[in-house]
Amino acid sequence: MLMPKRFKWRKQMRGRMRGKALRGAEVSFGDYGIQALEPGWISARQIEAARRAIVRSMKRRGKVWIRIFPDKPYTKRAAESRMGKGKGSVEYWVAVVKPGRIMFEIGGLPDDVAIEALRLAQYKLSVKTKIVSRKLGEE
Repeated sequence: MLMPKRFKWRKQMRGRMRGKALRGAEVSFGDYGIQALEPGWISARQIEAARRAIVRSMKRRGKVWIRIFPDKPYTKRAAESRMGKGKGSVEYWVAVVKPGRIMFEIGGLPDDVAIEALRLAQYKLSVKTKIVSRKLGEE
């Protein structure tokens, strides 16, 4: 699963997800991509599940680009623990996604196969998404 090799601080604040994605909002590498329509956190497990869905559907053809990386630690307190006593331990890692961000791209496939692969990956993600293409801008 994806996570940083090393990090400066073990725990982070949650932060805010205001505004649209400034970078990574266009299909740059492949022919088709999945674009986020709302802000949210995508966990490393969700990224891996979506990647597996895409790769299985492609059947060893084409190429996949993952355009997001989970670099934010998500902390959680132990169950039934009392208030206080500090912040919880890191449970998993998330990628912060803003509206407009391209999360996955695929290329080197027939159009119908590519769209079907991305459609299967959309079910694995926790934010609303749409499939966009390099040619038309939107599918």
